[in-house]
Amino acid sequence: MPVDVTSTLREALSKLTAEKRRIERQAAAIQDALRVVNGGGVGRPSTNGRVVTRRAKGRSRRMSVAARRAVSARMKAYWAKRRGKRKAA
Repeated sequence: MPVDVTSTLREALSKLTAEKRRIERQAAAIQDALRVVNGGGVGRPSTNGRVVTRRAKGRSRRMSVAARRAVSARMKAYWAKRRGKRKAA
């Protein structure tokens, strides 16, 4: 019994195309939900339907050695004071 390969492939392609559209709609709905959760106006829709977001910030500021030492000294004093109160009580 001969099988018509062309019609079988066309049918498979049609089903896959329909599923692709369904998945794209679901992905768009998820992106919309994320946009709402993350504060709305972070991104804007582009001409092709994808969301264009702002560029991520660069590296965060780093503490200088002197600033790190100052924080360390303040925290050591803080914890020493707390330990002193606990031992006295």
